[in-house]
Amino acid sequence: MKQYKVGYTQGVYDMFHIGHLNLINHAKEYCDYLIVGVNSDELVREYKHKTPIINEKDRQTIVANIKAVDECVIVHTLDKEAILEMYHFDVIFIGDDWKGNPRWEQTKIDLKKHGVDLIFLPHTDGISSTELRQIEESKINE
Repeated sequence: MKQYKVGYTQGVYDMFHIGHLNLINHAKEYCDYLIVGVNSDELVREYKHKTPIINEKDRQTIVANIKAVDECVIVHTLDKEAILEMYHFDVIFIGDDWKGNPRWEQTKIDLKKHGVDLIFLPHTDGISSTELRQIEESKINE
């Protein structure tokens, strides 16, 4: 396994669950220093058209307290080249459920020009914040 100096991953991390933890722990296996970006509430509303259940500061506090995380930042963009300018990582991690997605395939090409690798990590099947939210909503509506 190639060892990188600085790794980066980014997500909403709303209703933090085992899939989030698995991705972060796997990412740390590849790098000496792991930066995790937490999408701001405003950014999530912009592209997902929903408001996170847990606010951005609390989500940042949760993620920052994970042993594998060396630095946790709130981010206001999905533009990975802009984030690269701020944090200077040499590898970025995303769940393999995004493999083949046109946006991520383009991101891979764009970051390669800067010498940054993109690694797709195994997605934890059967769990997502969206699924957890739907389960809770169905319990409420029973």
